[in-house]
Amino acid sequence: MEVLRGNCCPGSRKDLFSELDDMRTQTGFSLIELLIVVAIILIIAAIAIPNLMHAKMSANESSAAAGLHVLQTAELTYNNSYPGIGYATGIAELGGATPCTPAAATACIIDNSLATATAGGGGKSGYYFQATGSPTGGATFNTIYIVAASPVTVNSTGKRDFCSTNDIILRAQLATAGDLPVTTEAGCLVYAAAP
Repeated sequence: MEVLRGNCCPGSRKDLFSELDDMRTQTGFSLIELLIVVAIILIIAAIAIPNLMHAKMSANESSAAAGLHVLQTAELTYNNSYPGIGYATGIAELGGATPCTPAAATACIIDNSLATATAGGGGKSGYYFQATGSPTGGATFNTIYIVAASPVTVNSTGKRDFCSTNDIILRAQLATAGDLPVTTEAGCLVYAAAP
């Protein structure tokens, strides 16, 4: 039995089982090493998460500006398609549920997800949208339009309100909690031109 345990020559080498026990205790990471790795990961996450949130808000704002461009083009198309009405009275008239049949009430010009992204709904890419047509100077049809977007949650989905009118200038202002997309030309013209 002594030969199997490696004790044939006392003092010349360690017991085989003793060596295996030493190897078991020396493998793996210590608790301190694991805690240091976790701390480093948490520090990196603390740096990255605010940058990620800022990037998401910037992407939402870019999407809102693009959405307003789509709405501007849709208003011009609607005006040319239905000259007796002029510009669409509301955003819902520019869209329509699938399958969509073009008519004055549902022109099928924009995707219905944008046409239904109004206040009280879920919004689109963190923003609520609105398109409003109005008559001016005693006209019997809508001679101006206002397209606008406001963040669903200020400082979370976006920081700025956007709007544009017939002059096709994108305007913006810092949003405040509870903002809704502006629906009047005078309200939009107060906004500064967006950079």
